Amino acid sequence: MADLLSLSAVFLMLFFLGFQVLRTGLYHVAFQKVESLLAGMTKNHYVGILTGLLATAVLQSSSLIMVLTISFVSVGLMTFKQSLGIILGANIGTTATGELLAFSHYIPEWTFVVIGAILLFSNIKVLFGAGTILFGIGSIFIALDGFESLAPLIVELPILEDAIMFTHLNPEAGVIIGMVFSGAIQSSSATTGITMSFLNEGLISMAASIAIVLGANIGTCLTAVLAALGTGKQAVLTAMAHVWFNLFSVLLFLPFLTGLTGFAETLSSYPIKQLAHIAVLFNVASVLLFLPFIGPFEKFIIRFHDK
Repeated sequence: MADLLSLSAVFLMLFFLGFQVLRTGLYHVAFQKVESLLAGMTKNHYVGILTGLLATAVLQSSSLIMVLTISFVSVGLMTFKQSLGIILGANIGTTATGELLAFSHYIPEWTFVVIGAILLFSNIKVLFGAGTILFGIGSIFIALDGFESLAPLIVELPILEDAIMFTHLNPEAGVIIGMVFSGAIQSSSATTGITMSFLNEGLISMAASIAIVLGANIGTCLTAVLAALGTGKQAVLTAMAHVWFNLFSVLLFLPFLTGLTGFAETLSSYPIKQLAHIAVLFNVASVLLFLPFIGPFEKFIIRFHDK
């Protein structure tokens, strides 16, 4: 029991280390360009969506993009209205992480770690950046392999065994699990990665996995809410718009969880790819359905939170 928990903690820390190193590399290579992109490419909602999508996909963190956006709004570089496009685009861009994780079997993780570690000693900015990215990706996939090997033992723990049995009978409960876990660790990407490990071992159902990913979309909003504390009204409106958009999206699609599960199973023969693809489609569909109502949504946020 103690050994199992220790190994689980090691792989979890390795996963977070990999993500932090990967983000550091991407930040090191592309942050200044992304920062100027965010500040200057919000002329309309469509440009804002594309900007948010690209910025999040490049930096592999919707939370970081939301923190940057809230910061820009708080200092007047961007208005609340302009930030709405970034919010929608970030929700699509964050699914790039899931797609990357879905192709873990094609990535030589140990080779990435060794080459990345060597490049970390370079004084050349580009090589150092490449080293952090390779080392981070390799560490992430080593951690995921570790989770997969431990998953059958982890689920034998009584509390987890009961929870997984409950999600088999009530897959919608996965939304709460995803929301709480993602909020606690402040990373929807990590939540998705761990869910993929359990799904790949056949320990949780596709329906429950989709519900967990949907819940993670809500849980990760906690970062934006925390970033908006102590800022001006416009920044608070941006954070709350992020929360409400994700909440509305999940509530809209949750009644169709069975249909989403059936559709996901037609997208690939591999469960983790099914989960990654349906996450992309869910977020794209949410944005497309939301676009015609972005004006009323803006008024709704102002009415309820601009007090």
